[in-house]
Formats: sequence, C-alpha cells, structure tokens
Amino acid sequence: MTEGARSNERGYLADVRVLEMADEKGEYAGKLLAGLGADVVKVEPPGGNSTRFFGPFLNDDPHPDRSLHFWHYNFGKKAATLDLTGQAGKAKFLKLAGEADIFLETTPKGYLAGLGVTYDDLKKANPGLVWLRISPFGDDGPWAEYKGSDLVHLALGGMMMNTGYDPVPGTHHYDLPPIAPQMFQSYHIAGQLSVVAAIGALLRRTETGEGQYISTPIHEAVSKNTEVDVPSWIYQRQPLYRQTCRHAGSSPTVRTIALSKDGRHVMARGQDVFEKILPLLQKFDSADDLASEKYQDAAYRNKPEVTRHITDVIHRMIIQMKFEGPWHEAQQSGVNWVPLRRPEENLADGHWKARGTFPEIEHPELGKRFTYVGAPWIDPTVPWRKGPRAPLLNENNGSFQHRAPAATRLKVSRPGAGGAARLSALGKPFALNNVRIIDFTWWLASGGGPRFLGALGAEIIKVEWKGRWDLRFGNNIPDGGRAARDKATAPCPPAKPSTGTSGSPNLGGSFNNINPGKRGISLNMNHPKGKEVLTRLLKSADVVAEGFSPEVMRRWGFAYENMKAINPSIIYVQQSGMGQQGTYGKYRATGPTAASLAGISEMSGLPEPVPPAGVGYSYLDWFGAYNIATAMISAIYRRQMTGKGTYIDGSQVECGIYLTGSSILNNSANGKRWQRYGNRSPWKPAAPAGAYRCAGDDRWIAITCFTEEEWQAFCLTIGNPSWCNEGRYATLKARLADQDELDRQVSGALADKDAFQLMHALQKNGVPAGVCQTAEDRIDQDPQLKHLGWLTELEHTEMGRWPVIEFPVKLSETPAYMGGPIDRGAPCYGEDNDYVYGDILGFSKEEIRSFREEDVI
Repeated sequence: MTEGARSNERGYLADVRVLEMADEKGEYAGKLLAGLGADVVKVEPPGGNSTRFFGPFLNDDPHPDRSLHFWHYNFGKKAATLDLTGQAGKAKFLKLAGEADIFLETTPKGYLAGLGVTYDDLKKANPGLVWLRISPFGDDGPWAEYKGSDLVHLALGGMMMNTGYDPVPGTHHYDLPPIAPQMFQSYHIAGQLSVVAAIGALLRRTETGEGQYISTPIHEAVSKNTEVDVPSWIYQRQPLYRQTCRHAGSSPTVRTIALSKDGRHVMARGQDVFEKILPLLQKFDSADDLASEKYQDAAYRNKPEVTRHITDVIHRMIIQMKFEGPWHEAQQSGVNWVPLRRPEENLADGHWKARGTFPEIEHPELGKRFTYVGAPWIDPTVPWRKGPRAPLLNENNGSFQHRAPAATRLKVSRPGAGGAARLSALGKPFALNNVRIIDFTWWLASGGGPRFLGALGAEIIKVEWKGRWDLRFGNNIPDGGRAARDKATAPCPPAKPSTGTSGSPNLGGSFNNINPGKRGISLNMNHPKGKEVLTRLLKSADVVAEGFSPEVMRRWGFAYENMKAINPSIIYVQQSGMGQQGTYGKYRATGPTAASLAGISEMSGLPEPVPPAGVGYSYLDWFGAYNIATAMISAIYRRQMTGKGTYIDGSQVECGIYLTGSSILNNSANGKRWQRYGNRSPWKPAAPAGAYRCAGDDRWIAITCFTEEEWQAFCLTIGNPSWCNEGRYATLKARLADQDELDRQVSGALADKDAFQLMHALQKNGVPAGVCQTAEDRIDQDPQLKHLGWLTELEHTEMGRWPVIEFPVKLSETPAYMGGPIDRGAPCYGEDNDYVYGDILGFSKEEIRSFREEDVI
C-alpha cells in the first residue's frame, strides 16, 4: 500500500494530484478526475480562465465568478493564478508540475514549448508524471494546424451527418441542415476517454514508477462515437440517412416520437413487445383493429405498411394524453416508452431524488445553495466528490498544500507486480497487466466498456448463452466476405439465409466492432453446474461487468454480497437503464429512450416550434460504455492502492443526465428552462455559427467565427462580398444581434462552393471550419484520421480480417491496441471454452466434454 493510505471516504483517486491548464476542451476531463477524488489544481492566467466568460451567467451578470458553465465544469477543483510569462509564475508552475501525478492541458500547439516547458524537461523533474494533452486534431499530421470548435468537431466527426430531420418524403433531399447535439458533446467524448487512458497510465506507473505522454485528438475521438454508420460502411458499403429523433438508416423507418396533447413528445416505438403494447392500448380504449388475429403474426406486423399503421394507432392514443401521461403505465407493463424531457424536468423525479442525482451545493460567498448534477453512478462505499463549488478567481492562491514529488511517493503495491509485462502486437507493454474481467455486458451500452480496458491490456472473458444472443447479427458481412466488400462499388447487402452463411452467429460486423480483443465462452447460468463453474471463475477474477436488466444476477444467486463471499476483493460494476437503486425497479431504457428521458434528445435540434431532432444513433450507448469503462478502471486503481473491491450501480440514463451540464444550474440559479439553439453558439459567442449548404448532394460545412480576426479572414476567403463590410456586421455583438439575416447572407455566398475546398481555404486563413462528413468521407478520404491510425485491422476466426475502430487516445509508453492481449477480433460463440475451462479453471477434457453434453456450456 502507498504511503499515507487513504480512507474510503476520499474517493477512487484520493492520492492523485492533477495540475490542469485547460479550457473547454479539457475541463470535462478535469471535472471527472475531481469527481473521482483527485486533488485538481487549475492554473489560470491573470484575469481568469477563458471559460469564466462563457454563459449562461447567474442573474445574467457576465462576471468571472458568475459563469454557470465554469461552475459546472470546475466543480471540486482548486485554482492558482499564475503569470507564466514571468519567472516567478513559471517557477511556481514547475514546482506544481513536479508534485503532480497528472498534468492535463489543452494549450495551443507550441505554447508551452515557447515558454521553455517541454515533456522531457518535466519528465526529468518528475519521472512519474502522466502528461495528458487534449488537442483538436493531434499535434502532427496534415490537419494538425487546423482550428477546432465543438461544432466543427461534431461536423468532421460524423455526428452531425447522422443527426437531424427527415428528408423530403420519397427523396434523400434535405431542406434542413444536419444538427449538432448541444452542450459541448465533442469535449465530453474526448474527456471521458482521456480519463480512462490516464488512469491506465497511473496503474502502469504503480509497477514501473514511470509516467508517460498521452495525446487525445478530439477529431479522432468524435469520429469513433457514431455507433452505426462506420460498421455499415465498412461491412456493407451502406450509407445512412438522417431521420428525426431516431437512428439514421439506409431506408426510411417509422417515426418513434409521438406528439402529446400538451405539445410535447413521447418516445413510443410500435414494434417492441407487441404482446405487451396491445393490452396497454386496450386499457385506454385505443387499440383500433390491433386485437385482430392477423396481428399475432410477427411477419405480418413487420410489413412496412402494417408497422406504420401500428405506429399511427399508438400515436393517436398519445396525442390524447399529456407527455408525462402514459409512460409509467407503459413501463410497468414492460413497454419501453418514455417522455422527451428537458434536462431540468428530471429535478422533480422521485427516482433521481432517491439516487441522489442532484445534490445541493453551498456557495458561501452568495449565501445560497444551488442544484448541481452529481455523479454518473452510485457506489455505496466510495463517494463521488460533493464539493467544494468551483473556485473564485484568485481564491486558492497559496492555499493548497505542497507535496513531495510524485516519484518519491510511489511504491509498487499490486500483487504480482514486477513480473514480465505482456507485449501487444505493437511490441510495447500494455498499461494493464494481470487484470481479468468477467464480461456479462450486453450490446453496446455496457458491452462497449470492457473493450477499452481490453485495449489497455486486460483479459476480457465474455460470457454468453445461445438463444439469448448479444448483438451478433447487426451488419453481417456480405457473401464473399472481405474480398466482395473491397470490390463493391454499391451497397452489398448481408448474406441471405438461403446461402447458408448468415445462419452463423459469428458474422456480425457490429459485434466485431464492439467486442474485439475479448475471449468468449458459453455458459448456461440456468443450469446448477453453470453456477458452480462461474463460482470457480470468480475466484480468479478482478472485475465482473454486467449490463442486464435489474435483478438478473441476483436471481442467479450472484448479487454483490454473494460474489464478495467468493472473492473478497471483487469489483462488481453493473449498468442498467435506470439503475438498480431508486424507485423505478424494473423500468427499462435503451439508447434512444435513455437519451429521451435524460434530456439529451431535447438538447438537439432547431429552436421551437420545430420538434427535437434527437441524436441519430444511440449516443448514450457509447456514453454508457465510456461510463462503465471509467467505473471499472477507477475501481481497479482504488483496489490496487487499498486492496478493497467495491460495487458500482450505474444507470445509462443517469450518465446522460451528467452531460446536461449548466442547463441544470441555469434552471436552479436563474429559473430558466432549456431552449434549443440549433447549430449556433450562444454560450461561447460566435457569428457566423452554423452548418451551411454547399455545392453537391447534401453537402454542408460547419463554420464558427469567435473573433474579429476570424470574421475578417472568413470574409477574405469567400471573396469579401459587399455585405461583409456593412456596419451591421462590424462587430461580433452586431452580428449576433442580426444572426438570422447573417445566416441568409452566408448561405447564399456558400451555396455554389465545394465544401472541402472551402474548408481547407478557411482553415488556411485561421477560421474554424469543417465539412459535415459521412462515414465514407472519414473511412475513405480523411487524411488526418488515416495519419492517426484510427482503424486497426484484426483477424476474426470466421469472418477473416476486418478493420475495427481503435482506442482514440495515444499513450507513449503503453499504446492501446484494440486486439487486446490475444490480438484478435471478437470471439466466435464459445470460441475459448477449452482455454478458459481447461487452462484457467483446470477442468479435464472429459469434464469439459461432459459439460457440453449436459448443455452446461
């Protein structure tokens, strides 16, 4: 155990100090580290960090201590105001860096080197330092000098081309632009994955004493977040098209949101569990003809015209009810419907009150308490940080305690540490060594989490049972496999059942993308011997990760208390839709319903009265995966330092609520409800700010001009039309006041321009701009992603060699590798039974044969 071993009451990272020099690109990462218990010291320039001047503000007062944005993203941190251009400020910074475990920074490229601060210099002073840099595009490659913004990253990363409103019926022509989900989501994505990598580096440091340099290109992180479009293009060359508040698809699907009589919306899918929907409709005398015998036939219900009719019947019932009306009865009936709430509407929900999702935080300088978003999960023994509020300008200077340099505080504590580290296929050691995770996760929302720890070196053993398949059949490879796909010039559909190939459970491209680097076993948990086998496996495990509906593991006899009796230091991370604790019990949520209830769907779209656009894929499936990965690696670090396991109760909806940020504070402090603002940038003011149509079919470019220099460069690049010089556009304040007309002028000027040529010209002149890229653009054309190695080719036992998305964070000494320790794609069903049951658990070949015969495995 390290010197000064900490109490459980201080958090997962209670012995970690973070020195943060970050703006909006990295403050979310610092917020997570502070929430996990780290001592985060934020370095600010004289006059305050730039984000102190982002809105919204308390009482609309643009004071550096009244920014609700700053309050939210800097909760739990301390601050030090330093003038790094002077020797005294630089000396104090170097002293703080020498004491830190992590240095988190988002400074402009070359800024620190210009001050004479380099990684090599800090490494000499502090060999254990983990330098974590988050930058727009990475620090090398053809786009390394390009400027980013949240809008630009969501455009280039593909999120916008998946998100928006339906095309004109019968066409793929869009009369409305693609939409960027609001509230700095690109920085949330990059920040969450950066934290996972940084804690992995700390774990490696406990074995070697050495730190490392970590780089997160925001562009790469966002480009990997889009869930469906990348595997659709990789495996089937299939483009996807935007649809209102539902998944982008290759062809139109029925609408999923229903208008209520109070003018709001309910997420109500018509094909889910029809046998449970019908009694619900009948209860409200709204079943129409759906009780007819013909609707008992699933094949009949799946006909497009029948599906539309069922949806119409459901939506006719909902329009007679308020938007909060039908969903509780639906959920209690096993029907996965939820209202599309605004973020602040979750404040009054008793379930989140029971979970403590919204703590009240004291602001002593104001004599008031305000409601914040609390933690993204519940751990009964390890608290998430509950304060203090964000530091006032100059408040903490000299008030934090200095410590010994990190290198003098390190001790190897982990059992088995010091042994030979496994090397990845890259020829470098992994960050995680001798970590075993038993993976009961499901689809992407939980199943994507272990993949990140596998890429960092953990051994993942995925447990499945036939008949209740995971997402094994999405984006099946075409007949002819990789060779057929490589030759294709048009969409190549998946193999038909009649070919004899698609009947295999091992040909799903989506499953391969979610589960690379994992081992796979089959295990029947409803068989008594299956429970005996799991008991034996748990004795050698470090973590159990699980994504079932509530109570499944408990019904099998493997609640946390049972597992702890088997293995006292076990870490059990559980993530369901609503969470285990609270009042909602068996309520369910998937990606679209989680986003709807959390407020994420309402935070995406054009201003009212236009309906919400939602996110065009299961955004909270990826964030659920990030959340469970963060929970696992944080708990592993804590156990490594204390020897103690823990139980974490995660909720997919709750981790979405965590992303709603200053909207909760704006309601608590100012009484304001959330209002959508499309692709504009009200809180970090910019004009123009939007997605503008260019020449070609559905081609758009995102542009944000924050400064007068960027505005002048924009005007110069587009040929300086006469309206650019009009007095009404002379200042940012003036442009913001006339933004509707400005957008009309910009749209007219760009309509005949090539989007990519315009992007490069604007970026060359210093204007943040990015094409709204498709999966085809990113996979086949994007030179920066190619330079960054964003895809990794892995061999799959049955499918052959295919690319999967790589971990987007670059670690200098222990680079991540998505093939994991076994250097392989996703497991075929039961592929590693002999290895796990024989080599790990020691069962004989005869015993394993008997298990197969008895349907145990």
